[in-house]
Amino acid sequence: MDNSSQEPIRQRKRLFINLSRNELPESLKEFTEQPVRARLVSISTDEMISSNWLDMQLPEAEVLVLNFRTKDYALPTFVVNMKKLKVLIATSSLNYAELSDFQLLGLLTNLKTIKLERISIPSLSETCEPLRNLQKISLYMCRFAEAFRDCSIQISDLLPELREMNVDFCEDLVRLPAGLCDIVHLKKLSITHCYKLCELPNEIGNLRNLQVLRLRSCTELEILPDSIRYLSELFTLDISDCIRIKDLPEDIGELKKLINLNMNHCSRLQYLPESFWQLEQSLDLVCDKEIK
Repeated sequence: MDNSSQEPIRQRKRLFINLSRNELPESLKEFTEQPVRARLVSISTDEMISSNWLDMQLPEAEVLVLNFRTKDYALPTFVVNMKKLKVLIATSSLNYAELSDFQLLGLLTNLKTIKLERISIPSLSETCEPLRNLQKISLYMCRFAEAFRDCSIQISDLLPELREMNVDFCEDLVRLPAGLCDIVHLKKLSITHCYKLCELPNEIGNLRNLQVLRLRSCTELEILPDSIRYLSELFTLDISDCIRIKDLPEDIGELKKLINLNMNHCSRLQYLPESFWQLEQSLDLVCDKEIK
């Protein structure tokens, strides 16, 4: 446990716990049956941790950070009682750790942000309750191809209020699930350094409230769907380092609110469609070569 604070544990706003060999620090044992008032709680565990490792009452916690070093990790059951939890961050020091008991998150009605790193995400069909207030998901070096496969609930019903989705260095992403394109409130979709991504669904045009679309360094992506023309609120499009893209959609000029377009290092892009010149004159264009 971090002893840098001289405040009594019960009065601390931030609580940092290093858990080794399944043993709770002596200073915390008395609080397993009494509430701790910290608003930020960070728990780091070693490879000796078991699936039933800790029981704490954290009724005021708004941010929970979990750092672990095991290939199989279960969310602690005490999270169901963290009614004020807004942010969950889970990071594995090992690549693609299996995260279980994901369904517990469906009971957290105030959860707004989830950030996962080096996690293999199970099918979200196991989440019995929709994540009704979740607004942001960030995935870094995760496997999530299974997350939406054979899902018994529509993705838009599972994540009805999602505003932002960030996916970075996720090597198993080959095709973006079409169901994601039914999340009507989505404003930012960032898919970067996903080197196997080769296809975007035509349904992407359903994201009528999307403002930012980043596809940077998706080196297998060859085509942008024509339906992008329907993204009437889009003001940023980033396809930099998408080295296989040869053409822009014919009707890209219909993106009347587009003010930022990054085409840097799109080495195969040779021509611009006529509608391109209908874009705003104030367009901030980033391109490392002349394109006709």
